[in-house]
Amino acid sequence: MDARADVLLEGRWQPSRDGVGEFRPTDPATGEALAPAFPVSGAGDAQAALAAACAVADELAAADPQRIAAFLDGYAQAIEDDAAELVALAHRETALPVEPRLAQVELPRTTGQLRQAARAAREYAWTEPTIDTVAGLRSHLAPLNKPVLVFGPNNFPFAFNAVAGSDFASAIAARNPVIAKLHPSHAATGRRLAQLAHRALLDAGLPAASVQALYQLRHTEGLRLAGDPRMGAIAFTGGRGTGLALKAAADAAGVPSYLELSSLNPVFLFEGALRARGAALAQEFVGSCTLGVGQFCTNPGLLVVPRGAAGDAFVAAAAERMAAAPGGAVFSQGVRDHYLSALAQWRSLGASALAGDAPADGPGYRVRPALFCIDAAQFLTKPGLQTEAFGPASLIVRTADVAEAVAVIGALDGQLTGTLYADAEDRAARDAVAAALRPKVGRLIGGRMPTGVAVSAAMNHGGPYPSTGHPGFTAVGLPAAIRRFAALHCYDHIDDGHLPVELRDRGPAGMMRKIDGHWTASAVGESA
Repeated sequence: MDARADVLLEGRWQPSRDGVGEFRPTDPATGEALAPAFPVSGAGDAQAALAAACAVADELAAADPQRIAAFLDGYAQAIEDDAAELVALAHRETALPVEPRLAQVELPRTTGQLRQAARAAREYAWTEPTIDTVAGLRSHLAPLNKPVLVFGPNNFPFAFNAVAGSDFASAIAARNPVIAKLHPSHAATGRRLAQLAHRALLDAGLPAASVQALYQLRHTEGLRLAGDPRMGAIAFTGGRGTGLALKAAADAAGVPSYLELSSLNPVFLFEGALRARGAALAQEFVGSCTLGVGQFCTNPGLLVVPRGAAGDAFVAAAAERMAAAPGGAVFSQGVRDHYLSALAQWRSLGASALAGDAPADGPGYRVRPALFCIDAAQFLTKPGLQTEAFGPASLIVRTADVAEAVAVIGALDGQLTGTLYADAEDRAARDAVAAALRPKVGRLIGGRMPTGVAVSAAMNHGGPYPSTGHPGFTAVGLPAAIRRFAALHCYDHIDDGHLPVELRDRGPAGMMRKIDGHWTASAVGESA
């Protein structure tokens, strides 16, 4: 048997000190176990990682932001230099296509996020310095002086990886040590990223234990870490059950938790839009729903379609295209089992299968795209229909009128996104639905499917519970995402020489600060 892979612990690569088991990732396309074996860490690894992160937290918090930026920029360059190997590893462990998904979309998004975080660190853009000269008060966002525990999901081996993604970049930009709990589905990809991160960290002259990486933890150890009061915050992307258990443990210890859990991302199609371009909308929907075998948190999992000829034609076209769409391999047997279980639950609650009501053929963890349908009156009485089928599946809800569409919104849980497809003649109906939908979603979208998430300072990749754990934060978009891992520090009549540099009378050159209610790059007392 191959030797177990080392863990990145206490600033160096070393064997797990108390591995309580081991696992091997599998090739989803074949079901074949891949080498090497990776350790399942126990309390020894977990507590050593926490102690080491705590030991360097103050040093990292005091580090020159230029060094933080140098690390993030250097790491981004190292990922690009190693792109071929990283893409090959991720493809084998996830079955996601090399082109365009991994090589042309996700890997560049990852390095782009790291560089945006570097810029935010270099320019202090996330600190929001605010000065009130009359009251003698000055405040800004500052490091937590504690570690951040990041749990990576299965569906983004690069862009949300616990040691490379937005959560990681945001926590590091705020000068907090990161303990990365890698996802076991792409452990080798995570290990390679951690190797590059470790090298870049040392090159930047930052504390070696600022970044640590564990592959898998026993459930009890994960909860114990999340609920340790020495932890500054946790970030989790994944299934609702695990996320809520971590949140409960963190809440009990007063540790902030930032969770991305599940979302149906409802899409509302209006009569005028359906009459004008129903066939094109059906094609657009199926393309979005089946992209990446449907394994996106912003997959269009619920369509609200009016009854009538235009709605009927759309449903028929969507069902035909969905039935013809190819199946694919999902990330793991667990993902496949959950997907099939969700479809079975929809069926048991009265939804009719329009496509995909048959097992998939072929090796590995394959599924078929599925489309189900139910009347709004039934949907409103069966909350179990809001079960997320993580994969290429969607549920159509047919409504009699706008009032029924609004009633559907009232029954929905909080969502990451909500989408409206409307023409000019749909304005009144669209406005009524939008008013009801706006408080239910983090991002309201007009005339496009929700699958894409732009890495923009204006993006909100978050939403009301239970799509996330808190409606006021985003997991994508810098510098906003950094604010999750910061503490608000206020200084009351503190001498200028004892203030952080961004709060001094003369701050960093060119830095925008809010002074006496006005944003300005000028020093205190100087006119803009």
